[in-house]
Amino acid sequence: MKITYYGTAASEGFPGLFCSCEPCEKARAKGGKNLRTRSQALIDDTLLIDFPADTYMHVLNFGLDLRKIKTLLITHSHDDHLYPKDFEYRRYGFAYFDVDVKDLIPITVYSSEKSSKSIVEIIDKLELEKNNSFTWKQAKAFSSFTVGEYKITPLEADHDIRTEPLIYMIENKKEGKAILYAHDTGRFKDSTWDYIEKSGVRFDFVSLDCTAIIKDYEGNHMGIAGGEAVRKRLIKIGAADEKTKFCLNHFSHNGLLIHDELVEVAAEKDFLVSYDGAVYEF
Repeated sequence: MKITYYGTAASEGFPGLFCSCEPCEKARAKGGKNLRTRSQALIDDTLLIDFPADTYMHVLNFGLDLRKIKTLLITHSHDDHLYPKDFEYRRYGFAYFDVDVKDLIPITVYSSEKSSKSIVEIIDKLELEKNNSFTWKQAKAFSSFTVGEYKITPLEADHDIRTEPLIYMIENKKEGKAILYAHDTGRFKDSTWDYIEKSGVRFDFVSLDCTAIIKDYEGNHMGIAGGEAVRKRLIKIGAADEKTKFCLNHFSHNGLLIHDELVEVAAEKDFLVSYDGAVYEF
């Protein structure tokens, strides 16, 4: 399996849109991997996770090919993870296709019911389902569904309950591999821990929220300390082992460290650090 990170920042980006704090100024000056856009990732060139306003930048800068995407998994409806207005541009006239519109395969968007309002509104308003552009399906925590060779299981996230947030367990049955994509969330709800333990899954790759970086939050997000706690428990219940790769992702300038600084700290704790355009295979 493979994961490609297109956007690796929290909601304000890194550097922040209007911010002059020391970490943001450092990031601007250093550039490169220290510059982060809003959250988005791709599994095996097939499963797209989240759709921020920065998606078009990811197309231009990193070669994200939306023409190949048929499945979109939404973690929750905060703006840095979901900007459905751009769905309009898969309508005929804004886009032209190599098949007749009647034969076009719609992109299926999965989200929780509470995060679906803006998705369903734009699909209905612009008749995007009728013209095979987009369709929506409900993703329910602990209710698995199959997309091609993938078994996808949404899990409850510890985040803004108004959005009914989800993290995703994705298993490639053909390859016998599994990934846990855990953004935005605190140190997991008991219900999620119970499901993971009972599932018997062993993850090959775990992507963990690290919004707080060297700080620590009680809920909603994690930092390095939270990542260490989650890794320890995953290993304890047999859901990870010494071969599992753990990657930190989703960073805020409030966490104080730019990428160049964070890499050194994370390496001491055996964590990978994502950056915009990073690709990991496992």
